[in-house]
Amino acid sequence: MDSRLSRAGVPAQSAAAARLAGFRSELYRCLTSRRDGLFGLADAVLCHGGPVTDLARLSLVPEAGRGHGGVYDAVSAGGIEVGRLRRALAGLPAWPDGRVRLAVDASAWLRPDAATSPGRVHCHVRGRAGRAWVAPGWPYSFVAALSPGRTSWAMLLDAVRLGPDDDERAVTAAQLREVITRLAAAGHWRQGDPPVLVTMDAHYSPVQLAWLLRDLPVTLVARVRSDRVFHRPAPPKAPGTRGRPARHGPPVRCDGPATWTGPGVSAEVPSARHGTARVLAWPRVHQALHRGSGGWDDWPRMKELPLIEGTLIRLAAARPAPGQRRLEPMWIWASDPDAGAREAATATIWQSYLRRFDLEHAFRFLRQQLGWGRPAIRDPAAADRWTWILIACHAQLHLARPLATATRLPWQRPQGPGQPEAMTPGRVRAGFRGARHAVGTPASTAKTSRPGPGRPQGSKNKHKAPRHPVRKRPAKTYKPASNHTKNAKQTG
Repeated sequence: MDSRLSRAGVPAQSAAAARLAGFRSELYRCLTSRRDGLFGLADAVLCHGGPVTDLARLSLVPEAGRGHGGVYDAVSAGGIEVGRLRRALAGLPAWPDGRVRLAVDASAWLRPDAATSPGRVHCHVRGRAGRAWVAPGWPYSFVAALSPGRTSWAMLLDAVRLGPDDDERAVTAAQLREVITRLAAAGHWRQGDPPVLVTMDAHYSPVQLAWLLRDLPVTLVARVRSDRVFHRPAPPKAPGTRGRPARHGPPVRCDGPATWTGPGVSAEVPSARHGTARVLAWPRVHQALHRGSGGWDDWPRMKELPLIEGTLIRLAAARPAPGQRRLEPMWIWASDPDAGAREAATATIWQSYLRRFDLEHAFRFLRQQLGWGRPAIRDPAAADRWTWILIACHAQLHLARPLATATRLPWQRPQGPGQPEAMTPGRVRAGFRGARHAVGTPASTAKTSRPGPGRPQGSKNKHKAPRHPVRKRPAKTYKPASNHTKNAKQTG
């Protein structure tokens, strides 16, 4: 593999090799304890010939440099300076319009049989054919940078484990604030640039997140359910009319076609898979919030809830894609109130949301190939350590794309040096051993040692690990009034 890499004419001191070597050196400095063991474990993940199933088999990879005891010791007792690693991951792909596009989503590390693992909560899991169930595990919130073009790459920037006492909305808001502040400090966003687009799925509350992040240059784009109700701006109060001015104007019901009058943008977009797509957008619409809504139960009693305006977009395709039986229209809400009046801004919003599904490819690659969620780890801190090691591995694969273009299987298409974006994560991983040989490693070779005696044969374990029950999310303290039950579908 190394000879093929040299024949391809990829110099060791090229720009791509220099960037990969610089990131590997910075990653090595981010490891504060069991440094060589953790770095060798990351190289073993990248150079392993197949899917990672457990930690013990990674010790058989030559790049690991240690036995199975050293591998488990690195994960259990190692140390990572997460703040410094976050700053090292602040690289972003370049879009033609220069706008930063992020995606946030949650994924669960399921641990249904780990009774001795603390911090587990009930996680909602969705499978194929609409199947859904609840299983104990550790949920993680990920933030990734989306890439332009037809690609399966999504650069993972941050990961936070959600504990039993954490509010998912507050944690997500704090996570996005930290990521955007870090990107601005790295020079990826400057004063005068367009706001950062953050896409998310329907289980988030985009209205509340828009209120929590109102002081940041960010536009939230989220999918909403098809039974939501939004309101246009209220008309001005007529002179001489008694009573307080109206706060909510005519409604726009997602499931009421009779209310879809007067959209700001009405366009038809050709699509190769779905035929002609119909796009409708309504600018300056808001939801009728009340204290029974999710996340607003702690709002002061004597203070009116805010009116958070945005743009509502309906995207409907003419026909389903091959293999699909049915295709429902998609409803998208963006926190930019004026985007629905401009066709270009509307197209940017819904096209950016469709790119959010690239994050699902990254999740699948982490699980099926790199082994996220595979090791039977008891301590949640060790799970955090393993998660950050895999995020660093994924970043190295993205940097090694130009160096792995020369390595391919006989049935794969050859890729030229100027086509790194066509390389998939799995194909880059297959050629990472040659890239590692080209850039070298900052880790030192492990010293020879003998394994310890272990527990004497026939002795019993007198220090059993405590059992931890699976905890639920904290219950809401506010009970909505009876008149709010009729309007429960109007807010999200």
